[in-house]
Amino acid sequence: MSLSKPLYSLLGVYFEQLFSHPIRTKSVTNFILAASANYASQRIDGQKVINQQSVVAYASFGLLFGGSIPHYFYQAIERLFRHDFKYRKFFQFISERLVYTPIYQALCLYILSLFESNSHDIALKTAEKLYWPLLKANWQYVTFFVWVNLYYVPPMLREFFTSIVAFIWMTYIARKRRRFQEKQALNSDSKPN
Repeated sequence: MSLSKPLYSLLGVYFEQLFSHPIRTKSVTNFILAASANYASQRIDGQKVINQQSVVAYASFGLLFGGSIPHYFYQAIERLFRHDFKYRKFFQFISERLVYTPIYQALCLYILSLFESNSHDIALKTAEKLYWPLLKANWQYVTFFVWVNLYYVPPMLREFFTSIVAFIWMTYIARKRRRFQEKQALNSDSKPN
């Protein structure tokens, strides 16, 4: 019981900040989640030395894009599909899955590669190779959670629920990207000069 009081206080402060300063709060939350997800994925893979540049790249992406872009997208679909709009939640769901997710996924892969100090050509090549497998995986595994979030989670808790799902998804992306980079490095090392 004594641990629950500080937890409730912390959640109260979080929700208050989310209401008062939504973009800043979401950006800081995504900063922490993205860095933690990358760190966790490196630990899960058993890496002895943490790639700090990768952690910083994910944290930077979370801070600069992870709070603002989703915030403005969901704000736009709330306005576009007003409460009196027939099948409102269905169209919001379809918009999120078929418009937002493909664009955001491409942006995420490209920007993360740039933030890891790769050139435009390497970032583009990496994004092209990983885009379709990751988008299919997102549609396959995350769609259910987006649907649950939209239809059953109370509006006040949606950002919290989304953050939990985002942490798991970012961990997955980090692992896929790292494996791809290791494979690319192995292939370039094995080619004769």
